[in-house]
Amino acid sequence: MKLVAVLVAFAALVSGGFQTSAPIRAGEFTSGLQSPVAFVADPTNPAVFYAVEQGGRIRIVRNRVVAEDFLDLRGVTAGGGERGLLGMALAPDFPTSGRFFVNFTNTNGDTVVARFRRMSAGSADPGTRFDLKWGSERSPVIVQPFVNHNGGNLAFGPDGYLYIGMGDGGSGDDPQNNAQTPSTLLGKMLRIDVAVAEGHPNGYVVPADNPFVSSALPGVRPEIWSFGLRNPWRFSFDPVSLGGSGALLIGDVGQGSREEIDYEPPSRGGRNYGWRLREGAQPNPNQLTHTPPAAFQPLIDPVHDYGRSQGASVTGGFVYRGRALGEAFRGRYFFADYVSGRVWSAGLAIGSNGEATAVGLTEHTTELGGAQLGNISAFGIDQSGELYIVSHSRGVVLRLFGELTAPSGLRIVR
Repeated sequence: MKLVAVLVAFAALVSGGFQTSAPIRAGEFTSGLQSPVAFVADPTNPAVFYAVEQGGRIRIVRNRVVAEDFLDLRGVTAGGGERGLLGMALAPDFPTSGRFFVNFTNTNGDTVVARFRRMSAGSADPGTRFDLKWGSERSPVIVQPFVNHNGGNLAFGPDGYLYIGMGDGGSGDDPQNNAQTPSTLLGKMLRIDVAVAEGHPNGYVVPADNPFVSSALPGVRPEIWSFGLRNPWRFSFDPVSLGGSGALLIGDVGQGSREEIDYEPPSRGGRNYGWRLREGAQPNPNQLTHTPPAAFQPLIDPVHDYGRSQGASVTGGFVYRGRALGEAFRGRYFFADYVSGRVWSAGLAIGSNGEATAVGLTEHTTELGGAQLGNISAFGIDQSGELYIVSHSRGVVLRLFGELTAPSGLRIVR
């Protein structure tokens, strides 16, 4: 009988239905932040998180209380709009090395990816700053031609390499065609090995198995992992340590018609997600008549896209691998929209070729608090795989939980 029940449940999921009698809730985990854009768990202490503020500060959140600064980069960061301190990633060996990386827009408007170390006292040591030097020219910045589409997220993959999401450089319709141009890092997902000695001149090396290391594409940058992104504001890996596959899911912000989520099977780079030729799964309605052809084919369809009736700026999230929401939610991908403040989850049905199909799309906005969610800039995940929602406009972080698993002391958002 148990096997029959499992098969029935799976059939309902794959057919697009998703039903659970246990709703999910959100509780206020911490507050008092200024325009937060990321929430990162400390792997050495489950009571400690790092809240990244767009203006240039990283705040320590200890036992749910915003405490001292971990790092203050306000003096070197251009904040506001789509610029600022935009991402943080802890190295896989952070517990021993103290190394971490940040992505910020400097006062000239260009992207800096910098390495720091944590001091034994718990805060970062500003004196350990090292800005990665890009390519043979050893440039300490990735030049941004316009003020928007900086990307900004960075994360370590299950392979131990650092992935960096770069927007197309901004303006409208990618006027420089950066996302399809092999010789620029803009409009791409990058993949580099930062496990190098302190004295390494660039601060990274290119992994030998990067897909374009031996490519025939003229002038292609070997740091590139994938092409054709517009503004991959938030991406994540299905956490292997919690039973996930290691797949990469990218929330790529659209322009005038479609928002998209791209699914990449584990270790399957070298893909082209289609911008500026396409927006979502459709031809870009605003593409210029002289648009050059794609850098290479095929163009990969998103696993899910949606139009302006649902939102206008996708915020990529995580595949849920925790326990607090119940087994029905394990393996579902949570994401949101910054502008509309809506939150959804979708199941991922994996085919024999490793590609995914989004099934059972379900909206959770009302049960999580509706308008009280504000503008959602990011999701976070803790050591146990539990999910957190970062409200940029309200300066709060919410924790998700099942109806019967509310952590003590959290004010439920209704």
